This record gives sequence, structure tokens and C-alpha cells, in this order.
Amino acid sequence: MTQRGVIDRRTMLRGAAALAAFSGLTAACGGRQDVARVATDDRWRQFAGATVNFVSENTAPTAAIAANLRPFTELTGIHVNIITLELTALVQKVALDLAGGESQYHVIYADPYQVLAPYSKGLVDLRELANDPRLPGIEGGFGDFIPTQLDAVGRFGGDAVYALPYDCPTIVWQYRADLFAKHHDRMADDLGFDPTPSGERTWEEYYRIARWFNDNTDDVAYGTGHQAKQHDSLMCDFSNVLWSYGGDYFGDGERVGLYGTVEPGPCRLGSDAAVEAAEFYQRLLAIADPSSRTWDWNGLAPALSSGRIAMCPNWHEYAAANEQAMPGKFAYAPMPRGPVRSANIFGGTGIAINGNTLPNERGAAWLFANWATSPATQLANLKSDAGGGTPTRTSVYELPEVKRAEHRPSAMPNILTAPAVRKAWEPANIGLRPKIPMWNECDTAIYTQLSRMLAGDVSPADAMRETATRFDRITERGWVS
Repeated sequence: MTQRGVIDRRTMLRGAAALAAFSGLTAACGGRQDVARVATDDRWRQFAGATVNFVSENTAPTAAIAANLRPFTELTGIHVNIITLELTALVQKVALDLAGGESQYHVIYADPYQVLAPYSKGLVDLRELANDPRLPGIEGGFGDFIPTQLDAVGRFGGDAVYALPYDCPTIVWQYRADLFAKHHDRMADDLGFDPTPSGERTWEEYYRIARWFNDNTDDVAYGTGHQAKQHDSLMCDFSNVLWSYGGDYFGDGERVGLYGTVEPGPCRLGSDAAVEAAEFYQRLLAIADPSSRTWDWNGLAPALSSGRIAMCPNWHEYAAANEQAMPGKFAYAPMPRGPVRSANIFGGTGIAINGNTLPNERGAAWLFANWATSPATQLANLKSDAGGGTPTRTSVYELPEVKRAEHRPSAMPNILTAPAVRKAWEPANIGLRPKIPMWNECDTAIYTQLSRMLAGDVSPADAMRETATRFDRITERGWVS
């Protein structure tokens, strides 16, 4: 996960409307030559000798796959080039590839907000490949993917599936279990409630726990820390509070987050619930580690794992680093509740296939995308020393060895978060930012105003109302398609 950048989408979209026609034209004119198809009854080996280019952000599953491509090569005879880029650079290169009618990148790490929402017309509907009798289908079918994740990362505006769920980082409550156990009885007496973290604790109780650590123990410097840098991370951190208070970015936020839209309607950040959430967030950050305003997720994670803070909200896949730093001293829970619900922002991404691919290129790309998201590969990633990303498949979590790993000692430390993230992924608890083509600009607007609020330059109410005004200006400009 990286800061969401903005590119010249109009330039890209001048070519997007004719992607399919342009692809066929270049093939007919000999501009590109398709890979060969081998005569074989083995559906996994029919494109042996082909090369597939996969462009990805540098994520945990990609690192694990890159470190162990031999099983795929032995299965298919296909060579895979993996190109890892910072996300903004990835989006720029993919947009140019799509606009030019090219398929330099056959398989694409399709961020829902920077790739899927603006460029879905340039991607393949994977249902066509999954149902092609000449190609291997998805083991367990689309239904084996966690449903909220398939919708959030795979769909845009309809039933088509443009990407298979590939990674699933989700913000959960991470805390020093040893310190909560050490001080449990005293905290409970002082605070008047059981301080053990869970999805039933409220944000007000989280605030009081953090302040208790500030005032009553030298075990840590601060009770809580946050990823409150003027950056995408600040939007993520605040969104958990916003949704829990009943606020949202647009009306019908569940639909906009799951399926996406080009026309989200008026922004709702000026509502009483959004202002109340901002007021609480400002108050919470006032007692948090002061360095929170300089941290994104990568700054916050070592603050927890080094013993500087007692707890924080952060992406669940930092569990492996926590366990390496202080084995056995951490635990994980769903985010606290606000007046309406517990909300846990989901940051997952899928992998897609370039719509400019020629028929056999597309088949080879499908073999890789299918294999890379298969249960066996996700289990291997989970065990990998090079990666450690957590699965997007229900069947993997149901494996006996994975269930055993949810408890210490665990050879799969990220799975220690499984009880928390399973709860977080339930429809009532998952937090989904708006899946709209213009989200990058909206993202910048919200974290800029929040940063001004935390600096004391604007009030929470003014920050929310100004952001709502900016959102409306952005979305009213519409989207060229």
C-alpha cells in the first residue's frame, strides 16, 4: 500500500473506448504476434514456452511468488517476468499500456481505486476465462473467495469480475497482550470496565485505555499511536472512526464501496455524524504519541513492535514483524465500536488481465492469475519466509494446519490475526472507501483537511464541510469514459 497518485486519465481514455477493436486490428495487421498454442490434452501445458509479464506493487504475496516460481513453471512450461513498482508508477505504466493497445503487462496488480475503477473497460471479464472449457477453471469456483473481498477488488458497476482477490490487508486493533495482562485488574478497577480489546470495546473506552497508559505506567511512552501523516494513511486511520460513528463519504456507501460507481452523488462528510467523528479523532490524536502526525503505516508499525506504544490500529499483515520483534507479546482484535458499529478498513487488491492481450497470451495470463490465487499457492505464500501475505480463500482458512497456526506457537504468524480479520470482513464490519474513478483526488482532499485539523488550523466541523465541498467539485466534473 502506497500513497495514491494521480495521472492524466483523459489521455489514457482517448484510447480506452476502442481497446478491443484496436487489439484485433494490431493482430490482423501483424503488429504483434500471439504466442503459440501447443497441441496437448493437458490444459495447464497448452502455452508451454510462452512468457507472461506480471506488474505488481511490492507486496507480501508477490515477494513470496517471485521467490518460488518453479512450481508454476514446472506445471505450465511458462516463464514469468515479475516487475515490481511503486504504485503510482505502476498505474502510469498500466494506463499507457492500455491506451496504446499494447499488452506489455499481461497480468496487472489492479488496485481497486487507481486501476479497476478508472480503467475497468481495459480489463478482461474473468468469468469468460473461468468458464472456458479449454482452460482450467478456478478450484472451488469464485465462491471460494471471501465474498466481500471478491466484490470489493473484483467488480466495478456490475456483475463482471475483472480481478481475482490477491491480497487482503485490513486494519485491526493491535496491542501488547503482555501489558494488558500485567495491568488488567488495576485498569479494570480504575476505568470501571474490562479493558481487554475486542470489537465490543468502544472508541471512548479506547481513548480512556490509551490515557490510562499515558498516566499510570512507564512500560511504554504512550498508550496509542496512529498513522496520521498528511498522506493516504491518515484517510485510512480516520475512516475507521468515521464509519463507526455512522458517517460516510457518500450516500449508499456500502454499494459504492463494494461495487463502485461513476456517479456517487453528494458528499456526506458535512453530516452531524461525520463532524462528531472528526471531533473525537482530534481528541484522540491529542493524547496519542506526538510522532503519529509524522507516521504512515510503515512508521507506526515499528513504534508498536519496538515497545514505544501499547496499542494502535494498523494493517493486520504487520503481525509477522510483531512476532519477530517480540514473540508472544502481541494480540489482535477487531476495531472498537462507535455509536453505530465497528469498522475495519479493507485495503486489498486483485490481479487482472490486460484486455489488449491476444487470445493465446490471454490464456497464458489466465493460467498464471488462476495459479497465483489458488489455495495451494496461497498456503505456500503463508508459509514463505520471503512473503507471508494472508489468504483470500475461505478454503485455506479451513485447512487443519492453518487453524492450528491461529494459536501459538505458530509457523504462520500472520494467521494469528485470523479471528480478528474474519470478524472484520463480515459485511457489517468491513470498511470500504468509495470505489470511484476520481477517488485519488478525493483522497488528497480528505487527508489534507484532516491534517489541517490536527494542526489546529481548522475546526473539525470546518474540516469536514470544506472536504465535502471539495469532493462535490471533484465528482461534479464527472468522468470521461
